[in-house]
Amino acid sequence: MSAGAMLLSLLALAGILTPDARGYGTHERMGLPPCTFRQLTGYRCPSCGMTTSWAHLVRGRAGDAFRDNVGGAVLGLAAVILAPWALVSGGRGHWLWKPVGERAVFAAVGSLTAVTLIDWGVRFFLAS
Repeated sequence: MSAGAMLLSLLALAGILTPDARGYGTHERMGLPPCTFRQLTGYRCPSCGMTTSWAHLVRGRAGDAFRDNVGGAVLGLAAVILAPWALVSGGRGHWLWKPVGERAVFAAVGSLTAVTLIDWGVRFFLAS
């Protein structure tokens, strides 16, 4: 149940934050520093735009979310699906459907990592 509450908290936080018009940097509204990678290289890092993509996603602007960071948008959509599932499963004391296996988790994390790195590569080469 705590995983579901954590995901809902992150989605609620994204709802409070106003997406930065640059497509990245929304995390700075929480007092966090700018991206060090971007400051040192002038290029966005793989996670640049993730917070911004969540802020767009919770407002129903999926196109903007995917434009800012594809991996962030996919992760946000997963949170929207998994939060209620985890809360209901935790409340019932057993999985709503069958439990998520280690292979599925590994495949999901690997896929999300691949999507994020491919998106970063595309953004990197387009900015060059």
